[in-house]
Amino acid sequence: MKLFDVYSLYPIEPVRGLGSYVYTADGTEYLDLYGGHAVISIGHAHPEYVKAIADQVAQLGFYSNSVENSLQQKFADMLGEQSGYDDYSLFLCNSGAEANENAIKLASFATGRRKLLAVGHAFHGRTSGAVAATDNPAIQSPFNRTDAVDFVPLNDVEAAKHALESGDYCAMIVEGIQGVAGIQMPDDEYLRAVRILTEETGTVLILDEIQSGYGRSGRFFAHQYSDIRPDIITCAKGIANGFPMGAVLISPRFEAKKGMLGTTFGGNHLACAAAIAVLKVMRDENLVENAAETGAYLIEELGRISGLKDVRGRGLMIGFDVDEPAGEFRKRLLFDHRIFTGGAGQHTVRLLPALGLTKTQADHFLTHLRKMLDHE
Repeated sequence: MKLFDVYSLYPIEPVRGLGSYVYTADGTEYLDLYGGHAVISIGHAHPEYVKAIADQVAQLGFYSNSVENSLQQKFADMLGEQSGYDDYSLFLCNSGAEANENAIKLASFATGRRKLLAVGHAFHGRTSGAVAATDNPAIQSPFNRTDAVDFVPLNDVEAAKHALESGDYCAMIVEGIQGVAGIQMPDDEYLRAVRILTEETGTVLILDEIQSGYGRSGRFFAHQYSDIRPDIITCAKGIANGFPMGAVLISPRFEAKKGMLGTTFGGNHLACAAAIAVLKVMRDENLVENAAETGAYLIEELGRISGLKDVRGRGLMIGFDVDEPAGEFRKRLLFDHRIFTGGAGQHTVRLLPALGLTKTQADHFLTHLRKMLDHE
């Protein structure tokens, strides 16, 4: 059997990782500024993380959600304390798309409305409801296209106001920072206005923090820069440092009813052990603070490099534009300088490294980037 050929692959296979580096079988070292698409939050093969998973699988790797699992409550308590949302409830699932699916479903249950308002160039996942809320027809099959989702431009308060005042929408979903769109940030004033508008119209506000959350922006959640509190927050990516996991943080306004949401694998013992280890390392090693500090340094230094355009981002979620196709630019960084980066669209390079990235590692990247541009 062959693999279904849907990915464009680099001819490189990392077989080992350590911190912000990955290694191929022959020992070649690469600086990882992509983090497996913002997934590696505390670094590759962190010893505390490895021990937590090994210890748990030696005891009990999995049982279903038909029995009590005290690890779920332990994780919920830690997440509430570190995020500032200890009065919210937690539903655990397996991925970002699944988190968004459940968030939308919960909003529709609560309001009785069937329509959703999303933002232009959004990306919320590839499952049915999530891809319908994703502003990219190329990944929507005919089955996924629906008149139940409308889009308004990012940072256009008047467009959001006009749509929301119809009273048609169960929810408005917004990313804390748009990642796939190329590190496009909602203005703080825009999020504050949207919060007021959703409250006035009885619309649930969902903040998709799947890529921008979990310390990546230099705050636990990117929307916390705007001092708002959404009704629902969705998480995944770095939540368990590579173990598949997603989460929905749910405000006290929602009433849980038996059977309204469910999952087979969500919140399993291994996932919770991994997620607890992630939060412990983030707290003990001050990784949110490091993301803010190292990210600010990188953004400032990138802004001084001739040949880069529109450097933007918060914390260690950074984008910049280049004149040539970003794919070719990233290939040279990878093959000539052994540095992994991400892309978005035609000309944007994305940086999504582990939150423990050091200033020395940032300087290594900056040095090679300057060399590459100077050589050109």
